[in-house]
Amino acid sequence: MNAPEPIPFTPEGPQPLVREVAPGAAYPVAHLGPLRAAVEAVQGMAQAPVAIPAASALTVASLAVQGFADVETLGGPRPVSLYALTIARSGERKSSCDGPLMAALRDYEREQSRAQRDAQASWQNAHAIWKGERDRILADARKSKGEKRTAAQADLNALGQEPAAPPSADRTVTEPTFEGLTRLFATGQPSLGIFSDEGGQFLGGHAMNSDNRQKTLAALNNLWQGNPIQRTRAGDGHATLYGRRLAVHLMAQPSVARAFMADRMAADTGFLPRFLICEPPSAIGTRFYANAQSDNGALGAFGRRLRAVLDMPLPMDEETRELSPRTLPLAPEARELLVRFSDAIEKEQAANGELAHVTGYASKSAEQAARIAGVLALWRDLEAPAISAQEMGDGIALAQFYLGEAVRLADAATVSHEIDRAEALRKWLLESWPHPEIMVRDVVRRGPNALRESPKARAALGILQRHGWLALLERGSVVRDAARAEAWRIVKGGGDVV
Repeated sequence: MNAPEPIPFTPEGPQPLVREVAPGAAYPVAHLGPLRAAVEAVQGMAQAPVAIPAASALTVASLAVQGFADVETLGGPRPVSLYALTIARSGERKSSCDGPLMAALRDYEREQSRAQRDAQASWQNAHAIWKGERDRILADARKSKGEKRTAAQADLNALGQEPAAPPSADRTVTEPTFEGLTRLFATGQPSLGIFSDEGGQFLGGHAMNSDNRQKTLAALNNLWQGNPIQRTRAGDGHATLYGRRLAVHLMAQPSVARAFMADRMAADTGFLPRFLICEPPSAIGTRFYANAQSDNGALGAFGRRLRAVLDMPLPMDEETRELSPRTLPLAPEARELLVRFSDAIEKEQAANGELAHVTGYASKSAEQAARIAGVLALWRDLEAPAISAQEMGDGIALAQFYLGEAVRLADAATVSHEIDRAEALRKWLLESWPHPEIMVRDVVRRGPNALRESPKARAALGILQRHGWLALLERGSVVRDAARAEAWRIVKGGGDVV
């Protein structure tokens, strides 16, 4: 993306490289419905921004219920799978928020893993017997002719198919590759979640490098839509996996998240607009021990509900493991609310509208509202007959909040890597460089690692000059006992980046 227009030097002193991002709205915790008590319990214990446990609760609930039903939207049935990206700096107690809400899921995975190990041992024995018998039949057939070969074919048919290995018990992964995720969907559970309180490991990992990014984004987009996964591998050919569902919650630090949000491919493919993105205000410095509150009752109820849903058998074909979720309809009043919300959002996407610059997020907001409402309804009752007006109202309020966050963070997401590098150089000059002047070769030899190339160093110096942090000296000015063709004087005034 293009860098923001430079801020001209003024007599008041250097100008910040990054403008202050306006504070966001308060999280609409009252609209979390059956999840509210657990979210407030975690927030009371961790004293973190309430948006962090709220995103955790929504996505954990989404993972639990997404295999049982799709939700009716204005565009047809869609999964209730939710993708969330929570942006919070180190020390905001992301793990402390995620852990209590994931506890019952982790216990379930451990128990299922033990059971799967026992099933694996039984399968290995059954498979060894099957393979030995098959090898015997084939060996006899190779020595025989005519009728005996025909009999061998009948024996193979009677032997039956190769015993299938027991499916993986894992329901969550942290930083899968595209191949790893599709393999897990093929051999494991049809309803999975990508959950990481260090989301930078996924966003900056192998799955998102330049070679793999496009196929990873395409796969995750398809899963959000409920589309099948097409898998082509050397050795076992092409296969299509139907009826799979994926929930995602990534927690990432601001620098990592903004770099990813600024990636044109992530935006242009529609990947980022599928996320409920939030960057809550920091609570660091206000979390005093005396103010901590405990509500084990609410967390216990959440855990019991999560375990009850996980213990329910998924509606799927046992052989292909393809899910067959029912469609959860909208009550007439709920549909009316969703239509009004969708029309209001559509109007603001017109040229010069308030949402004209975030149409990717805005165009999916009504569907997000329906998905959230579906999660709340199914969490309350897996057999819910329809989305009620109350649940749709809650879904709309939460979707509006996340859309507001997308609008608020849009400018921050467009900050280019050049601006980031210039900010790193500014700090280095003010905190580490011992001389009052600076040259390109100084930056290349001794500056931040990201600027050890002349074009990058010169670009960063130019940005700092335009913002008033450097003053270009006249050609031939003496710097460190020699006349220089190009050098800058460091301006020590001004304040830190906002």
